[in-house]
Amino acid sequence: MRIAILGATSHIAKGLIVGLAARPENTLLLYARNHVRVEEFIKHYAGGRGEPLSLDSFGEHTCDVVINCIGIGDPGRLKTEAGTIFRLTETWDDRILQFLSRAPETLYIHFSSGAAYGVDFSRPVEPGSQAQFPLNSLTSAEFYGIAKLNAEAKHRAAGSFNIVDLRIFSYFSRFIDLGTRYLLTDIIAALQDGRVFLTTPADIVRDYVHPDDLLALVDLVIARRKLNAVYDAYSLNPISKFELLERLSHLFGLKYQVTSDVAEMSATGLKNNYFSNNHLAKEVGYQPEKNSFECINNEISIILNGRFRG
Repeated sequence: MRIAILGATSHIAKGLIVGLAARPENTLLLYARNHVRVEEFIKHYAGGRGEPLSLDSFGEHTCDVVINCIGIGDPGRLKTEAGTIFRLTETWDDRILQFLSRAPETLYIHFSSGAAYGVDFSRPVEPGSQAQFPLNSLTSAEFYGIAKLNAEAKHRAAGSFNIVDLRIFSYFSRFIDLGTRYLLTDIIAALQDGRVFLTTPADIVRDYVHPDDLLALVDLVIARRKLNAVYDAYSLNPISKFELLERLSHLFGLKYQVTSDVAEMSATGLKNNYFSNNHLAKEVGYQPEKNSFECINNEISIILNGRFRG
Protein backbone atom coordinates (compact mmCIF):
# COMPACT_ATOMS: atom_id res chain seq x y z
CA MET A 1 0.00 0.00 0.00
CA ARG A 2 1.50 3.32 -1.11
CA ILE A 3 0.23 6.02 1.22
CA ALA A 4 0.91 9.71 0.63
CA ILE A 5 0.63 11.99 3.67
CA LEU A 6 0.49 15.72 2.97
CA GLY A 7 1.46 17.97 5.85
CA ALA A 8 3.70 15.28 7.34
CA THR A 9 4.99 17.51 10.16
CA SER A 10 1.53 18.16 11.60
CA HIS A 11 0.34 16.83 14.95
CA ILE A 12 -2.15 14.33 13.51
CA ALA A 13 0.20 13.24 10.73
CA LYS A 14 2.93 12.26 13.19
CA GLY A 15 0.71 9.80 15.01
CA LEU A 16 -0.43 8.29 11.73
CA ILE A 17 3.13 8.00 10.44
CA VAL A 18 4.22 6.03 13.52
CA GLY A 19 1.29 3.65 13.22
CA LEU A 20 1.36 3.17 9.47
CA ALA A 21 5.16 2.81 9.33
CA ALA A 22 4.94 -0.14 11.72
CA ARG A 23 3.33 -2.22 8.95
CA PRO A 24 6.01 -3.49 6.51
CA GLU A 25 3.46 -3.68 3.70
CA ASN A 26 3.10 0.12 3.70
CA THR A 27 5.24 2.56 1.74
CA LEU A 28 4.91 6.09 3.07
CA LEU A 29 5.40 9.16 0.90
CA LEU A 30 5.76 12.04 3.35
CA TYR A 31 5.15 15.47 1.85
CA ALA A 32 6.18 18.57 3.80
CA ARG A 33 7.89 21.90 3.37
CA ASN A 34 10.57 21.01 5.93
CA HIS A 35 12.47 17.85 4.89
CA VAL A 36 14.79 17.96 7.88
CA ARG A 37 11.98 17.81 10.40
CA VAL A 38 10.42 14.83 8.62
CA GLU A 39 13.74 12.99 8.39
CA GLU A 40 14.47 13.54 12.07
CA PHE A 41 11.00 12.42 13.08
CA ILE A 42 10.95 9.15 11.15
CA LYS A 43 14.51 8.40 12.31
CA HIS A 44 13.46 8.63 15.97
CA TYR A 45 9.90 7.31 15.87
CA ALA A 46 9.27 5.35 12.68
CA GLY A 47 12.41 3.27 12.25
CA GLY A 48 13.46 5.49 9.37
CA ARG A 49 10.56 4.18 7.28
CA GLY A 50 9.10 6.75 4.94
CA GLU A 51 10.30 8.91 2.06
CA PRO A 52 10.40 12.67 2.78
CA LEU A 53 9.31 14.61 -0.29
CA SER A 54 8.80 18.24 -1.21
CA LEU A 55 5.17 19.29 -0.82
CA ASP A 56 5.32 20.91 -4.24
CA SER A 57 6.26 17.57 -5.82
CA PHE A 58 2.92 15.98 -4.93
CA GLY A 59 1.39 14.36 -8.00
CA GLU A 60 4.67 13.10 -9.43
CA HIS A 61 4.37 9.70 -7.72
CA THR A 62 1.58 7.14 -7.79
CA CYS A 63 -0.17 6.17 -4.57
CA ASP A 64 -3.14 4.16 -3.36
CA VAL A 65 -4.16 6.54 -0.59
CA VAL A 66 -3.76 10.29 -0.06
CA ILE A 67 -4.13 11.61 3.49
CA ASN A 68 -4.46 15.39 3.71
CA CYS A 69 -3.21 16.78 7.04
CA ILE A 70 -2.41 20.27 5.74
CA GLY A 71 -3.68 23.10 7.88
CA ILE A 72 -2.83 25.68 10.52
CA GLY A 73 -2.30 23.83 13.78
CA ASP A 74 -1.35 26.78 15.96
CA PRO A 75 -4.38 28.60 17.47
CA GLY A 76 -2.33 31.79 17.68
CA ARG A 77 -1.58 31.72 13.96
CA LEU A 78 -5.12 30.68 13.15
CA LYS A 79 -6.39 33.72 14.99
CA THR A 80 -4.00 36.20 13.36
CA GLU A 81 -3.97 34.59 9.90
CA ALA A 82 -7.58 33.40 9.75
CA GLY A 83 -8.13 34.60 6.19
CA THR A 84 -5.32 32.40 4.82
CA ILE A 85 -7.16 29.22 5.78
CA PHE A 86 -9.41 29.54 2.71
CA ARG A 87 -6.54 29.72 0.24
CA LEU A 88 -4.52 27.03 2.02
CA THR A 89 -7.44 24.61 2.17
CA GLU A 90 -8.62 25.22 -1.38
CA THR A 91 -5.18 25.13 -2.99
CA TRP A 92 -4.24 21.68 -1.74
CA ASP A 93 -7.72 20.24 -1.91
CA ASP A 94 -7.94 21.25 -5.57
CA ARG A 95 -4.54 19.70 -6.30
CA ILE A 96 -5.63 16.43 -4.75
CA LEU A 97 -8.91 16.46 -6.67
CA GLN A 98 -6.94 17.02 -9.87
CA PHE A 99 -4.77 14.04 -8.93
CA LEU A 100 -7.91 11.92 -8.41
CA SER A 101 -9.12 12.83 -11.89
CA ARG A 102 -5.97 11.14 -13.22
CA ALA A 103 -6.03 8.29 -10.69
CA PRO A 104 -9.73 7.70 -9.83
CA GLU A 105 -9.03 4.47 -7.90
CA THR A 106 -7.07 6.42 -5.28
CA LEU A 107 -8.68 6.95 -1.88
CA TYR A 108 -8.54 10.50 -0.51
CA ILE A 109 -8.83 10.95 3.28
CA HIS A 110 -9.29 14.57 4.28
CA PHE A 111 -9.10 15.72 7.89
CA SER A 112 -12.00 18.06 8.45
CA SER A 113 -13.14 19.54 11.75
CA GLY A 114 -16.08 19.63 14.11
CA ALA A 115 -15.98 23.37 13.44
CA ALA A 116 -17.75 22.59 10.15
CA TYR A 117 -20.95 22.35 12.22
CA GLY A 118 -20.78 26.09 12.86
CA VAL A 119 -21.02 28.05 16.06
CA ASP A 120 -23.75 26.44 18.18
CA PHE A 121 -22.22 23.98 20.62
CA SER A 122 -24.62 24.63 23.48
CA ARG A 123 -25.34 20.93 23.03
CA PRO A 124 -23.23 18.15 21.53
CA VAL A 125 -23.57 17.32 17.86
CA GLU A 126 -26.28 14.79 17.00
CA PRO A 127 -26.90 12.83 13.76
CA GLY A 128 -29.51 15.39 12.70
CA SER A 129 -27.46 18.49 13.56
CA GLN A 130 -27.25 21.23 10.94
CA ALA A 131 -24.39 23.66 10.37
CA GLN A 132 -25.14 27.13 11.76
CA PHE A 133 -23.15 30.26 10.94
CA PRO A 134 -24.08 33.94 11.55
CA LEU A 135 -24.20 34.70 7.85
CA ASN A 136 -24.76 38.46 8.20
CA SER A 137 -22.14 38.98 10.91
CA LEU A 138 -19.28 36.62 10.15
CA THR A 139 -16.03 37.04 12.07
CA SER A 140 -12.62 35.42 11.76
CA ALA A 141 -13.69 32.82 14.35
CA GLU A 142 -15.99 31.26 11.73
CA PHE A 143 -13.53 31.19 8.82
CA TYR A 144 -11.94 27.85 9.73
CA GLY A 145 -15.26 26.03 9.98
CA ILE A 146 -16.55 27.53 6.75
CA ALA A 147 -13.38 26.49 4.90
CA LYS A 148 -13.84 22.91 6.13
CA LEU A 149 -17.55 22.91 5.29
CA ASN A 150 -16.76 24.18 1.80
CA ALA A 151 -14.24 21.36 1.27
CA GLU A 152 -16.74 18.76 2.47
CA ALA A 153 -19.39 20.08 0.08
CA LYS A 154 -16.96 19.84 -2.84
CA HIS A 155 -16.19 16.25 -1.87
CA ARG A 156 -19.82 15.19 -1.74
CA ALA A 157 -20.34 16.86 -5.13
CA ALA A 158 -17.47 14.72 -6.48
CA GLY A 159 -19.46 11.58 -5.75
CA SER A 160 -17.65 9.42 -8.29
CA PHE A 161 -14.36 9.78 -6.37
CA ASN A 162 -13.35 7.84 -3.28
CA ILE A 163 -13.22 10.62 -0.68
CA VAL A 164 -13.75 10.42 3.08
CA ASP A 165 -13.80 13.43 5.39
CA LEU A 166 -12.95 12.70 9.02
CA ARG A 167 -14.15 15.43 11.36
CA ILE A 168 -11.82 15.91 14.33
CA PHE A 169 -13.20 17.61 17.42
CA SER A 170 -10.27 17.14 19.81
CA TYR A 171 -7.14 15.03 19.44
CA PHE A 172 -4.16 14.69 21.72
CA SER A 173 -0.83 12.88 21.58
CA ARG A 174 2.76 13.07 22.79
CA PHE A 175 3.60 14.68 19.44
CA ILE A 176 1.71 17.91 20.08
CA ASP A 177 3.75 21.10 19.72
CA LEU A 178 4.11 22.26 23.31
CA GLY A 179 4.70 25.79 22.05
CA THR A 180 1.09 26.12 20.88
CA ARG A 181 -1.72 27.42 23.09
CA TYR A 182 -4.30 24.77 23.82
CA LEU A 183 -5.94 23.77 27.09
CA LEU A 184 -3.73 20.70 27.42
CA THR A 185 -0.47 22.39 26.42
CA ASP A 186 -1.14 25.14 28.97
CA ILE A 187 -1.75 22.45 31.61
CA ILE A 188 1.46 20.63 30.68
CA ALA A 189 3.44 23.88 30.88
CA ALA A 190 2.04 24.50 34.38
CA LEU A 191 3.00 20.98 35.46
CA GLN A 192 6.51 21.25 34.03
CA ASP A 193 7.13 24.69 35.54
CA GLY A 194 5.46 23.97 38.89
CA ARG A 195 3.05 26.83 38.32
CA VAL A 196 -0.60 27.21 39.27
CA PHE A 197 -2.84 26.68 36.23
CA LEU A 198 -5.32 29.53 35.86
CA THR A 199 -8.69 28.89 34.25
CA THR A 200 -12.06 30.61 33.85
CA PRO A 201 -15.17 29.55 35.82
CA ALA A 202 -16.85 28.29 32.63
CA ASP A 203 -16.91 24.52 32.29
CA ILE A 204 -16.52 22.97 28.86
CA VAL A 205 -16.68 19.42 27.52
CA ARG A 206 -14.18 17.97 25.08
CA ASP A 207 -13.69 14.59 23.40
CA TYR A 208 -10.02 13.66 22.94
CA VAL A 209 -9.43 10.87 20.44
CA HIS A 210 -6.42 8.66 21.17
CA PRO A 211 -3.87 8.21 18.32
CA ASP A 212 -4.52 4.46 18.24
CA ASP A 213 -8.25 4.98 17.81
CA LEU A 214 -7.76 7.54 15.04
CA LEU A 215 -5.37 5.15 13.30
CA ALA A 216 -7.98 2.39 13.62
CA LEU A 217 -10.58 4.61 11.95
CA VAL A 218 -8.18 5.41 9.12
CA ASP A 219 -7.41 1.70 8.71
CA LEU A 220 -11.11 0.89 8.47
CA VAL A 221 -11.69 3.56 5.83
CA ILE A 222 -8.71 2.29 3.82
CA ALA A 223 -10.04 -1.26 4.03
CA ARG A 224 -13.42 -0.13 2.70
CA ARG A 225 -11.73 1.99 0.02
CA LYS A 226 -14.59 2.63 -2.38
CA LEU A 227 -16.79 5.16 -0.65
CA ASN A 228 -17.61 8.86 -0.57
CA ALA A 229 -18.62 9.80 2.96
CA VAL A 230 -18.00 11.85 6.09
CA TYR A 231 -17.55 10.59 9.65
CA ASP A 232 -17.15 12.30 13.00
CA ALA A 233 -14.25 10.97 15.12
CA TYR A 234 -15.01 10.24 18.77
CA SER A 235 -13.63 8.47 21.83
CA LEU A 236 -15.48 6.18 24.25
CA ASN A 237 -16.43 9.17 26.40
CA PRO A 238 -15.77 12.94 26.49
CA ILE A 239 -14.60 14.76 29.62
CA SER A 240 -15.40 18.11 31.21
CA LYS A 241 -12.68 20.62 32.03
CA PHE A 242 -13.18 20.49 35.78
CA GLU A 243 -13.35 16.70 35.88
CA LEU A 244 -10.07 16.70 33.97
CA LEU A 245 -8.45 19.22 36.31
CA GLU A 246 -9.50 17.24 39.39
CA ARG A 247 -8.10 14.01 37.97
CA LEU A 248 -4.83 15.64 36.96
CA SER A 249 -4.60 17.23 40.38
CA HIS A 250 -4.89 13.79 41.99
CA LEU A 251 -2.54 11.98 39.60
CA PHE A 252 0.11 14.59 38.80
CA GLY A 253 -0.25 17.16 41.58
CA LEU A 254 -1.63 19.85 39.27
CA LYS A 255 -2.50 23.02 41.15
CA TYR A 256 -5.21 25.13 39.56
CA GLN A 257 -7.11 28.29 40.36
CA VAL A 258 -10.43 29.52 38.99
CA THR A 259 -10.43 33.19 38.07
CA SER A 260 -12.14 35.53 35.65
CA ASP A 261 -8.87 37.41 35.08
CA VAL A 262 -7.45 35.05 32.47
CA ALA A 263 -7.78 34.94 28.70
CA GLU A 264 -8.18 31.48 27.20
CA MET A 265 -7.17 30.91 23.58
CA SER A 266 -10.09 30.15 21.26
CA ALA A 267 -9.30 30.91 17.63
CA THR A 268 -12.55 29.36 16.35
CA GLY A 269 -14.93 30.64 19.01
CA LEU A 270 -16.18 29.37 22.34
CA LYS A 271 -17.53 25.81 22.29
CA ASN A 272 -19.16 24.57 25.48
CA ASN A 273 -19.95 21.04 24.30
CA TYR A 274 -17.51 20.35 21.51
CA PHE A 275 -18.10 16.67 20.85
CA SER A 276 -20.27 14.47 18.70
CA ASN A 277 -22.95 11.88 19.32
CA ASN A 278 -23.09 11.33 15.57
CA HIS A 279 -21.54 7.85 15.55
CA LEU A 280 -22.08 7.05 11.88
CA ALA A 281 -18.50 5.72 11.73
CA LYS A 282 -19.91 2.50 13.18
CA GLU A 283 -20.94 1.65 9.63
CA VAL A 284 -17.28 1.03 8.73
CA GLY A 285 -16.73 -0.91 11.96
CA TYR A 286 -15.26 1.85 14.11
CA GLN A 287 -15.34 1.20 17.86
CA PRO A 288 -12.97 3.33 19.94
CA GLU A 289 -11.11 1.57 22.74
CA LYS A 290 -10.10 4.54 24.90
CA ASN A 291 -12.00 7.41 26.47
CA SER A 292 -10.81 11.00 26.61
CA PHE A 293 -9.15 10.75 30.00
CA GLU A 294 -7.34 7.52 29.12
CA CYS A 295 -5.94 9.31 26.08
CA ILE A 296 -4.82 12.34 28.10
CA ASN A 297 -3.40 10.32 31.01
CA ASN A 298 -1.40 8.05 28.72
CA GLU A 299 0.08 10.78 26.55
CA ILE A 300 0.78 13.31 29.32
CA SER A 301 2.54 10.58 31.30
CA ILE A 302 4.88 9.94 28.39
CA ILE A 303 5.63 13.66 27.98
CA LEU A 304 6.23 14.28 31.69
CA ASN A 305 8.34 11.16 32.18
CA GLY A 306 10.74 12.29 29.47
CA ARG A 307 10.18 9.28 27.23
CA PHE A 308 9.50 11.57 24.31
CA ARG A 309 12.27 13.57 22.65
CA GLY A 310 9.98 16.38 21.43
